[in-house]
Parts: sequence; structure tokens; C-alpha cells
Amino acid sequence: MSDTCSSSCGGKAGCGSADAKVARQDTSIKRSLGKIRNKILVMSGKGGVGKSTISTNLALGLAQRGYKVGLMDVDLHGPDICRMLDLNMTIGDIEKENDLVPPMPYGDNLKVISLEYMMENRDDPIIWRGPLKIQAIRQFLSDIDWGELDYLIIDAPPGTGDEPLTVASTIKDAVALVVTTPQEIALADVRKSLNFCKHVKMEVLGLVENMSGLVCPHCSETIDIFKSGGGSRTAAEFSVKFLGGIPVDPKVTIGGDAGRPYLVSDSDSPAVRAFSALIDSVEEAMRGRVSLNTVADACGCGGNCNPDTCDC
Repeated sequence: MSDTCSSSCGGKAGCGSADAKVARQDTSIKRSLGKIRNKILVMSGKGGVGKSTISTNLALGLAQRGYKVGLMDVDLHGPDICRMLDLNMTIGDIEKENDLVPPMPYGDNLKVISLEYMMENRDDPIIWRGPLKIQAIRQFLSDIDWGELDYLIIDAPPGTGDEPLTVASTIKDAVALVVTTPQEIALADVRKSLNFCKHVKMEVLGLVENMSGLVCPHCSETIDIFKSGGGSRTAAEFSVKFLGGIPVDPKVTIGGDAGRPYLVSDSDSPAVRAFSALIDSVEEAMRGRVSLNTVADACGCGGNCNPDTCDC
């Protein structure tokens, strides 16, 4: 067996074995992730909290600021990202330049991948058990030509099942952005997400309270219809950063349904300002995290120390 082959598959039972294929995919995933600076998993404890809206507008907002951004939809049973961005192309519509699959472009700085990109009929149900879902997410990383990215935003389905668990085990340096709404029932579920992150040793970037009030379509004032402040209190309880609240704005909902995200419009509204503040908070939190990682990377003990006192 050649040195090249041995280094890629570890020499396990021949190059055609299942172990060798997994090893080669692991190598491809590592190579892909090595070109991406920041990875953010957007997750929630329950459905219906606007997680895909947060993911889409966060990715768009970062792209508008000049960052190279990827948006990966791993909500395999209910992918919405393509529809929210009005991306109707399929994998056969884009010409390959190499063995990797090009993601869907949106503007100059945003690349998108979703299972709907691979489907002939987007209304067909995805009836998959765990192993198929795990493999699909791994292929989103190993087989997609992401290139150099500043941010990869990963939109996960609600809960703590196969999809977020696969992301946590595959993307070791991903951080979680947890979305909730102000109601106590949603906050009870988000605590499970925060405890999930603790269990799998995933750093929590912060908590976002979506639907934090309603923007009146007539006067643009914000009305607290679901209460407010629960997100910040939960963040304080778990000692995580509160990244901000996003009010319900009917224009944001209309824009998402029409595939024209409101954030890319020139409108100035409480929701647009709130998204802008959220992106400010994410940038600040990620900058702080990068500086800590830089210390850890330079540290001879791998960062398992106090950087202020370490002399290794």
C-alpha cells in the first residue's frame, strides 16, 4: 500500500473497505472545515420559534458586511432556506469545476446548501432514519465546494436529536446560538438545548429571544404580546451571553414567504435594527472567542491552563 493511501485511510482492511471510505470522508471534512474560520450552529429546544428566520437573516447580514458566508440547512425533514431565499435551482443547474458540488450562490458573498437543492420534487417527504441523516450532513461538508469562508451558519431542526448531535461530533469547534421565544414553555425547552450543549461540550455563543414583542404595522411601535425578558433571564441563569431580542414584524414574515428577506431591503424598522444589533453582538462574541483560541493554539499545553499564568 502506498504512503499516500496509508495516510488517507490508515491502511484499514484495504482501500475499498467501509472504514477506509469513512477515513477518506473524514479527511475531506477536515480539509473543508480548515478553510472556514467560524462555525455557528443555530438551534432551538422546540419548533416554531423562528430559527430559520434567524439563520437566514444572520447569514445575510454578515454577507452584507463583506464577510464570505455559507448557510447550511441541516433541517432535513423540513428544509426552508431555499424558499426563504427564493433559490429554485437544482444540483443539475450548476456546472461542476471539480469533483466537489458547488453550493447555490446568493449575491456575491453568500453560498447556500440544502437538501432541496438535491431533490427533483421539493414537496416529496424525506423519510429517513438516523444513519441516512448523519451521512447527508457529513456529505454537506465533504462533498460541497465551500471554499474559504469567514462564517458557516448551520440551521438545525428543533430539539437535540441526530442533526445537532452530528454537527457537534463532526464540527468540533462549532458554537451554538440558541433561539427561544419569551413564553415560559419555550424557555423550558431551551434549557434542554443549553444542557445539550453542556453535555456534548459545545460552547454556547449566546441566546436570542425571537418574537420579543410585535411591531405594529401602522405606527411601528413594539407591543409586548408574549411578554419579554425571559430570554435574558434564562441566559443569566445559565451564565451565557444574551445576544438580543428580535420583535415580530409582519413585513419580515411576508418577505420570507415571498423569498425576499426583509433584511436585504432598504427599510428601517425595529426588526431590521434588532437584526443589525444581533449581528453586532455575534461579531463581538466571535472576535472574543477567536482571541481566546489564538492563545490556546499558541500554548504548548493546548490551552488546558490559565492563559494569564501559563509559562509553557
